[in-house]
Amino acid sequence: MSTECTALSIDNGIARLRLTDPVKGNPIHRRFCDELCDRAIELSCRDDVRAVLVTAEGKNFGFGGDIAHFVAQGDALPSEIKRMTATIHSAIARLQRMDAPMVVAVQGVCAGGSAAFAAGCDTVIGADNARWVAAYAGIGYSTDASATVMFSRRMGLARARNFLLRNQTLDAQAALAAGLVDEVVPAADLLAHAEAIAAQYAAGPTKAYGEIRRLLLTVQNQPLETQLELEAQALARVAATEDARAGLLSFSEKRKPVFKGR
Repeated sequence: MSTECTALSIDNGIARLRLTDPVKGNPIHRRFCDELCDRAIELSCRDDVRAVLVTAEGKNFGFGGDIAHFVAQGDALPSEIKRMTATIHSAIARLQRMDAPMVVAVQGVCAGGSAAFAAGCDTVIGADNARWVAAYAGIGYSTDASATVMFSRRMGLARARNFLLRNQTLDAQAALAAGLVDEVVPAADLLAHAEAIAAQYAAGPTKAYGEIRRLLLTVQNQPLETQLELEAQALARVAATEDARAGLLSFSEKRKPVFKGR
């Protein structure tokens, strides 16, 4: 299913979310935010999605905010920003809380909100030609799209502070060293490598993945005792799943488990 800015297909448990405006650099504007929100609602409601693979058409993953769209708003820009963030932030929150892990393949320029969105994925694969650009302060703006959250979680607070305040650009190897990406591969191998990781996730214990993802969302802002109780409650829920029972039985019988996502 394709619309103006994105395309979504689901096959064998893998949802492939593709950014489809390469001529303009896959920019973030109101239509993009609305579409991403719709995609996130669909993905979070489907029980046949066991992994999400995010890719982008063209030479660049995404230029971030659509400057032309912002300029055209004139004095109405503050209101437009509130409308856009209402949907894109809702999309990000729903994607972060669903069961299915997310893999992203990043090539070329990945800037501003596009970089923040990519950094929020569970596994970030960067091409060797990728460039990560903070972008916000360079045009006199603060952050959105979970940039302060995702960059600080990946790079640490001090490194994220320098990246954002100094409007830095990181090449592929610098991004890898900073923790912004998990792996760097040749550009020609990017999609195949990301597909392979998504397939691994799609064959895994989806409900357990979901509990782990949500626990990691709270680990930095909960007291120890609260986080321990959240872990206990999540583990008890997982113990009732078909996959958990299959996992224990397979281990005891010394064979590889087959997970069904249930």
